[in-house]
Amino acid sequence: MPVKSRSDLIRSYFAAYRANDRSVIEAVLTGDFTSPYDDAIDRATCFARCRPNSTLFKSIAVERICEDGNGAFVLNRCETLDGKVFRNTELHSFQDARLHSVEVYFGASYKDGVFVPQQPLS
Repeated sequence: MPVKSRSDLIRSYFAAYRANDRSVIEAVLTGDFTSPYDDAIDRATCFARCRPNSTLFKSIAVERICEDGNGAFVLNRCETLDGKVFRNTELHSFQDARLHSVEVYFGASYKDGVFVPQQPLS
């Protein structure tokens, strides 16, 4: 079986997230996976906190992937079922062919073409 590129792995991860297919996501993540933006949550917390949210999305489109060594920046466009649209930039770090960590940089949100102000962090 041919080795997948990092871009292919990222696209398969997002497709599995949208399909709520835990088995694919389990295979992609390293055992010590973390998401530093979320207070360095571990793999188990990621599944508990993030995976249930996949049902809130109408679409997640990977618009760009820029690979650099063991990392890749990903720009994606998301639309929620209630019509909110936003883009995120994520830094995906790999160990071999598995995803080791993801840092998410949240972008501006829009609904019906109008900017939606975000609540300030407290």
